[in-house]
Amino acid sequence: MEFGIFTIGDVTPDPVTGTVPTEHERIKATVEIAKKAEEVGLDVFATGEHHNPPFAAPANPPVLLANIAAQTQRIELSTATTLITTNDPVRLAEDYSYLQHLADGRMDLMLGRGNTGPVYPWFGKDIRQGLPLAIEHYNLLHRLWREEDLDWEGKFRTPLQGFTATPRPLDGVPPFVWHGSIRSPEIAEQAAYYGDGFFHNNIFWPTYHTQRMVNLYRQRYEYYGHGTADQAFVGLGGQVFMRKDSQAAWNEFRPYFDNAPVYGHGPSMEDFTKQTPLTVGSPQQVIERTLSFREWAGDYQRQLFLVDHAGLPLKTVLEQIDLLAEDVLPTLRKEFAAQHSPEVPEAPTHEWLVARHEADKDPIPGGGRDSQAFKDREERARREAEESKKSEGATKSDGAGGAGSQG
Repeated sequence: MEFGIFTIGDVTPDPVTGTVPTEHERIKATVEIAKKAEEVGLDVFATGEHHNPPFAAPANPPVLLANIAAQTQRIELSTATTLITTNDPVRLAEDYSYLQHLADGRMDLMLGRGNTGPVYPWFGKDIRQGLPLAIEHYNLLHRLWREEDLDWEGKFRTPLQGFTATPRPLDGVPPFVWHGSIRSPEIAEQAAYYGDGFFHNNIFWPTYHTQRMVNLYRQRYEYYGHGTADQAFVGLGGQVFMRKDSQAAWNEFRPYFDNAPVYGHGPSMEDFTKQTPLTVGSPQQVIERTLSFREWAGDYQRQLFLVDHAGLPLKTVLEQIDLLAEDVLPTLRKEFAAQHSPEVPEAPTHEWLVARHEADKDPIPGGGRDSQAFKDREERARREAEESKKSEGATKSDGAGGAGSQG
């Protein structure tokens, strides 16, 4: 089980002091937050991708993550999210392979459609084609990491003839991919189809909805022959704010919640904490709430917490990370480990992927490159791309909003 933090990189006025950090200050603070996460023993640091105010999250996450990789030794670096719809798959294949080499393999990425409508035309795309874009772009990205001299043709970009993306993935093994979605069952289906991970950033969704999405992914993961439903790779998000005294936490966090760009000016903090995973209170309350996720999500591999949103000053954010590491994670690690089924894989790392690759000479779950399972999956993917190309109708995007720009 991996525990970590993620940032959406918002530049938000501190509602208590009125202080507004500059973009430079916010960017540099993000690096300090990542370094602090490694220092105290967290497993993962992840960053969102945004292209519009009030966010200073990187438009090109590999730049930030490569900088952090150069200043850390152990922590896994990830995205939350990489926009699969508006980014060119060729550029994604090359950028993230390059990051994989610079980070010596300690990275993965989370793909999402995006939650900001204007971003699509900024990059020459149509938001009404969000789902077909996600399907076609990932099919190409998936193949670029696994094939050389690739011939490819789709609907949304120019064809490729004999193309090889460089650099090739480290040790011949592509990075592990999580598909991030908040309310699109098509993305859960896509994650299951490829045998990838599914991350539900349930930061402002009720438990029953998240449970349905996770269960759908698990069922389809088994259907496609990658393993049992219990063996699928699941990640969850959430936000916490802690103080030793629960009431002190509520009093301190309330003005930040009320003015947060993601969920402020909506339901009360009381209602929000009842209906979503947001937990405000003591470390023990965070422990109890997080342990309860397993009751409806089953054994899962990654839990990420948002701790720096809504204008919280850097000093407070670093205090939150200390509380998480000292007062919460020891118990969470112990309890999750005690309940973990030995049949369920741990969170995938580069070393795990390489070991599997060496065992069966196949970086893709469900059979070797010459196996019928592989051929069937690739044929279905090609048919999907062709159907998307021929489609005349526009698929309306659900415009799902959320931290990290998941769709």
